[in-house]
Amino acid sequence: MSIKLDPRIRRAINRIKDRSLRRKILNFLSDLSVEVEGKQYSGLPLDETPASRSYHHSYPGGLIDHILSTINIALALCDSVEKVYGGMVDRDLVIGGIILHDIMKPLTYEKKSDGSYRNSPLGERIDHLTLLVSEMLKRNFPLRLIHVVVASHGQAGPISPKTVEALICHIADDADSKMNGEVLNAAKYLIKEATGESWDKMDSKTAFKILAWKTEGGWNGLKSKIEVLKQEGCWATK
Repeated sequence: MSIKLDPRIRRAINRIKDRSLRRKILNFLSDLSVEVEGKQYSGLPLDETPASRSYHHSYPGGLIDHILSTINIALALCDSVEKVYGGMVDRDLVIGGIILHDIMKPLTYEKKSDGSYRNSPLGERIDHLTLLVSEMLKRNFPLRLIHVVVASHGQAGPISPKTVEALICHIADDADSKMNGEVLNAAKYLIKEATGESWDKMDSKTAFKILAWKTEGGWNGLKSKIEVLKQEGCWATK
């Protein structure tokens, strides 16, 4: 499936200094389809894919939000390693690993009629990391980058991080996932408490606004903001 790359992702890729690696990643993202037993699988458009089905970034475009936020966190960790601890980090591997670590999820999810997500027929049989690693091996990616991807789930994955770059990517991925999941859950709780209604289809930007509205205006301020959302047609209950 040939895709039009989100300009924010393209800018992130352009931060990779190694031209060969940068080109490999751009070529990879230009066609995320895979062939299994003669059948071609393409999946959801990248810009409509969640980063998970229900835990974190579980909304259209969530995957791109997760990648961009995780890069920010990881680069801050790179600064700490280099400037505070005097260590060395290959930032190309960090950026490339984060961009790629969930990039096969569009093939493993499908959208249901109610707007929620479930595993696709391919995703029921094979996970996104296995798909990704098989394709990276086919396309002759560097082993050090493949390790960053394989170790991105830390102790819960097939192998734990064995390099500084892999550890940074795992910690950044875990931190962003947990932060996003907590914020989405908190916003949904506040909506329920304020209105008695559920709002399950919510993106992260809206969730952070809801938390700010409650902090700034209390329950009454939150309720008034919700009324504005209803009037604007941005309210989606389940």
